[in-house]
Amino acid sequence: MQDLHTEKTRQTNIEEAIVSGILSARIHPGTRLSENQLAGLFGVSRTRVREAMMRLETRGIVHVSPRRGWFVVEPSAEEAMTVYEARRVIESGLLRSMRPLTEDGRQLLLAHLDEEKAAMAAGDRQRLTCLMGDFHIRIAELCGNAVLIEVLRDLTARTILISMLYQSEFHAAQSHQGHCRIFEAMVEGDLVKAAELSIEHLDEVETGLDLTARPDPLSELRISLSLPPKNAPSTSRLSGAKQPVAPKEI
Repeated sequence: MQDLHTEKTRQTNIEEAIVSGILSARIHPGTRLSENQLAGLFGVSRTRVREAMMRLETRGIVHVSPRRGWFVVEPSAEEAMTVYEARRVIESGLLRSMRPLTEDGRQLLLAHLDEEKAAMAAGDRQRLTCLMGDFHIRIAELCGNAVLIEVLRDLTARTILISMLYQSEFHAAQSHQGHCRIFEAMVEGDLVKAAELSIEHLDEVETGLDLTARPDPLSELRISLSLPPKNAPSTSRLSGAKQPVAPKEI
């Protein structure tokens, strides 16, 4: 019985590790998730890994490709719009139903905004990506509703995958200012205003996406053949520029 409980816990850890990896921008859209490797890493059977993957599939985080295995989703433009629509409904409703911000809550969000500023100053994009999504999850945590926290974590993870595919430029300052405005309204006790600002903020982020872009179905083969990414700038234009990191396998 203890072994079964331990394996179940490790199975949950697989799900949490993958979602956390996406939230921190370490796992990219299209990343292949090997059942064998995950089983070895977490010390569980492939059956347990498969069960974890199936649950992540129902949460919209991964999908299975026949005879190829499990992959992190690459959301379509249509899916991106539905995710942002869901976030607007949930986050604005959450803020409207919250109790006034406590001093502990104020300090927690203030410290988080300071971290965002520090990450911007350091030019740490990966850290920023994590923090920008985490701000919204922290608000849900202040509400204390475990179901809402899980739903928002999944939606935020999917939003980060969308940003990796469709956000041509990282609007960190704009997102940070949006967070500050929401925070200020919460401090003032005007949760209706905070809810309206959350919708405005998500509208701004969605507007910054290039939803005409499409994931490259030949990306894995391009990487294998050391070919440049689809529509990549010429070598001369890339001189001195940082090259994008290819999706990895886990």
